[in-house]
Amino acid sequence: MSHDEPTSEVPTETRRMTSTNSAAEAAPSDFKIQELTLDHPWSWLARGWSDLRHAPLPSLGYGLIFVLAGYALFAVIVYAELFYLLLPLLSGFFLVGPVAAVGLYEISRRHERGQPVSLGHALGAWRANGGQIAVFGMVLMLVFIAWMQLVMLIFALLHQGVTPTWESFVRVVFLQPDSFPLLLAALLLGGVLATIVFAMSALAVPLLMDRTINALDAMRLSVQAVRRNARPMLLWATIIAAFTGIGLVTFLLGLLVMLPLIGHATWHAYRDTLGHQQMNRQ
Repeated sequence: MSHDEPTSEVPTETRRMTSTNSAAEAAPSDFKIQELTLDHPWSWLARGWSDLRHAPLPSLGYGLIFVLAGYALFAVIVYAELFYLLLPLLSGFFLVGPVAAVGLYEISRRHERGQPVSLGHALGAWRANGGQIAVFGMVLMLVFIAWMQLVMLIFALLHQGVTPTWESFVRVVFLQPDSFPLLLAALLLGGVLATIVFAMSALAVPLLMDRTINALDAMRLSVQAVRRNARPMLLWATIIAAFTGIGLVTFLLGLLVMLPLIGHATWHAYRDTLGHQQMNRQ
């Protein structure tokens, strides 16, 4: 497979133009979903890596914040002996990741425009369309809560309502054959939730940050783009899962690089799919 830049790429100077009416609220009809190829996800990674190299301190600083937050959460789980929540909370990272990465989209946007970049710019990115980003975040939080309730129900059934220790958690989850059907059901339902969340969020958050558009329309556009480009988006979802998995199995240390890389690449996914026909606002 060739990893050359896709032919749909537009000149840099064109990207930096700004529409005079970009502050007006955008409608779904303002956007034309571009056709993607299997080369696009690799191009997004390459350009994401370029963004990371261009602004390593704010990018890695942003990643470090979430690594430290992950360690703090892990410490709470260990202290409270809530070991059965460890796996669902880790998997929940996939659900809330798109909103968590909003600052990385801003770094890529500023790099694209040739503007200065700092960690402060990244941390303030949500202000561009804060209300609608918050609405989208609440939608993801509701999905996450539903996922946690499902997991707690399954473990209550497995442990007859008794809070498991670490030893009993490992034994029941990995060594007890009777638990396999329930765990399989949890994995299948988790996969369905993850698919829905990916379709809604693949492009929605960078779109919300970049344009004045409501959360419902952003989710609708994201779902439509994923459906029309199913194979490239499936490849992209697989890459995200693999890179995030690497970050998690390295005791979160890998997320220091993986999270910024995927975040920057997601900006370019948005730009290639929805962002070229309507120029960014300043």
